[in-house]
Amino acid sequence: MRRILLPHQISGLAPPEGSTVHRFGGLSMGTSWAVLVADAAPPQSLQHLQGGLQQQLDTVVAEMSHWEADSDLGRYNRAAPGTWLALPPAFFDVLSFAMDVARLSGGAYDPCAGAMVNAWGFGPRGRHDQPGFVAPTPARIAALRAERAGQQLRLEAAAGQAGGRAWQPGGLQLDLSAVAKGYSVDRLAHCLLAQGLQHFLVEVGGELRGAGVKPDGQPWWVALEQPPAAAAGTAPADAPPGEIALALHGLSVATSGDYRRYFLHGGERYAHTIDPRSAAPAGNRLASVTVVHPQCMAADAWSTALTVLGPRQGLALAERLGLAARFVLRDAGGYTEYLSSPLRGMLDDE
Repeated sequence: MRRILLPHQISGLAPPEGSTVHRFGGLSMGTSWAVLVADAAPPQSLQHLQGGLQQQLDTVVAEMSHWEADSDLGRYNRAAPGTWLALPPAFFDVLSFAMDVARLSGGAYDPCAGAMVNAWGFGPRGRHDQPGFVAPTPARIAALRAERAGQQLRLEAAAGQAGGRAWQPGGLQLDLSAVAKGYSVDRLAHCLLAQGLQHFLVEVGGELRGAGVKPDGQPWWVALEQPPAAAAGTAPADAPPGEIALALHGLSVATSGDYRRYFLHGGERYAHTIDPRSAAPAGNRLASVTVVHPQCMAADAWSTALTVLGPRQGLALAERLGLAARFVLRDAGGYTEYLSSPLRGMLDDE
């Protein structure tokens, strides 16, 4: 049975008469991006969007990428102990939001866990797929936990203006990969809205946000991401039932899955989602967590935090915070699906 998710609020604003879909796209953050805009303007009048949208993404990379040594984040990570560093407004806001998620999740998500991510081979250097990589030993894991426990990130907002500064206690490594991509989706959406474009679909590396409708009046339909075996139709009979299609109208969606980046060692799967509390990859058998939220930055960060928390604690927190979330648990019999009540409230079975 096909299932569909519908937003609780639907705008009656129709696209301009004679609208067509204009396509833009490129590469950023080690992945691709794409934007579809429904508008009646002639193509030549929207050509500036290609460069403008790319520039927005380039700015995010220049500020928040842990892959670029010269980014603002890279400079913070290399800063001397006991120093304050000024952060651009967007970087400061994203880091502040990430720290709020860290607090609300009880540390299941931590933007300051970059050293742990790097140690497990999921950072820019010493990667798990490169020759010579060795997974951290129990002693190294214990050292990582002790190191992080002794580091306190302090943020101070600038008085009377945007932005602020961050305290580097010494050796603290920021990693915003679980939130910056979602933020970039929101940034592209705000860029389009600022230019009076109200009907669009934005995608960066699989994270999406939609607004308005297509020229035919239909919403921007997207399918919730499935674990590969289920998507290929080869999963056991008790896999998650059927496709879930989402009307991406004023909503964003992000998925964290253990099938995206991982390595196998000793018969075990080690996924890229690190549990900062244990300084090791999350090992709760969750194949994926999808979060639907008005903000893609929030959907991105919370899909990671809920993945670390696991199906029981994650679902409880989603209920408490009113998050629309889908958990897909991998087990011996195939897959088991759990939906939070806010997401079930959006379901309209066909």
